[in-house]
Amino acid sequence: MKSNQTTIVDIANELKISKSTVSRALTGHPSVKTETRARVLELAEKLDYQRNMLSISLITNKTKTIGIILPEFITSFFPQVVVGAQEEAARQGYSVLISQCNESYETEVANSKVMLANRVDGVMVSLTKETLNYDHWKAFIRKRIPVVFFNRVCEEMTVPKVVVNDYDAAFKAVEHLINIGKRRIAHLAGPNSLVISRKRMNGYLDALKKHNIPVDEELIIGYDLTLNKVKMYVKHLVELDNPADALFAVNDPTAIEAIQVLKQLGKRIPEDVAVVGFSDNYGSSFIEPSLTTVAQPVLEIGRNAMELLLGLMDKDISEWKPLIRTLDAELIIRNSTVKGN
Repeated sequence: MKSNQTTIVDIANELKISKSTVSRALTGHPSVKTETRARVLELAEKLDYQRNMLSISLITNKTKTIGIILPEFITSFFPQVVVGAQEEAARQGYSVLISQCNESYETEVANSKVMLANRVDGVMVSLTKETLNYDHWKAFIRKRIPVVFFNRVCEEMTVPKVVVNDYDAAFKAVEHLINIGKRRIAHLAGPNSLVISRKRMNGYLDALKKHNIPVDEELIIGYDLTLNKVKMYVKHLVELDNPADALFAVNDPTAIEAIQVLKQLGKRIPEDVAVVGFSDNYGSSFIEPSLTTVAQPVLEIGRNAMELLLGLMDKDISEWKPLIRTLDAELIIRNSTVKGN
C-alpha cells in the first residue's frame, strides 16, 4: 500500500530541485540560498511534511528523543516532574518518550528494553518500590547511553542524580509536630528499599533525639505504599495503650488516607492527632482539614534532571561526571497541625 506521507522526493519534484537540496534546506544548511530554503519550508508546511526520524537516526546515530521512566502516575508528583523535564527537553530540541511502571520491577525492566528498542539518546529514571537489581540500567551505560536518576535513586551507580534534601525536610516536619506539643509521634514509613524512605526515617529519628523524646518502635510502621493498608495501621496506632498523638507520613497519599481514617474513628485533627505529609500533592490543600506537608520543587526536579542528562549528550563517556543536585523543600503549615492556619 502506498504511503500518503509527504517525502523529500515529493517536495523536490514539486519545486524541481534535487533531493539533497531539499534535505539541506530542511536542516538549515548554510549552502542553501535563503530564497530556496523559504520555498522548501513553505511547501513542507503546506504538504504537512514530517521528518523521518528513523532515517535521520541511522545517519546521525541520534534520535533527539529522551526516555523518562516513572514508578507510577497515580500521585501528582511524577506528572509535574515530567512537565519540568519536558519544558527543558523542548528548549534544547528534544522530544520525550514516557512510560510508567505501576510500581513493578518487571515492568521497569520491560520499559527499559522498550527505550533501548526506540534508540533513545538518554533516560531519566525514578525507581519502583520493588527495584533492588540495577543490571538493566547498567546496560545503558555499557551502550554509552547516559542515565540520570531523580527522586528515587540508585546509590549503587555513579551517575548523575537529582534529589530533594529528604532528611532535612523530614527533620523539620517532625520538629514542627514537637513544637506544637506532640510527643507520641508515629511514622508511617515507606519501604526500606527506597533511599527516600530511609532518609525520611532518619530525619524523623534525629528530630526525636534532638528533643530528648524516646524512640518507640511501636510507633514506627514501614509499609509498601499500598493505601488500603493505611486504615489498619492508623487504627492500631490510635488504639495503643499509650496512643499516637501525631502522625508523620512518608508521602501525601498516605497522610490523606490517614486523615480520612482518623475522621471515621471520631478523632479530632489536630487536637487528638496531628498529621504531616510529604510532597504537597494535588489535593493536599483541599482536603478537610488541609494537610500540613513538605512541598518539593517538582518542576525544578524535572528541569534539573533533564539539564544534567542533556549535558552528557555530546560528551565521551570518560567525561561523564556523576553530579548530584540536592534541592531544598519547604514545610507548608496547614490545618492538620495548626487550627485556623
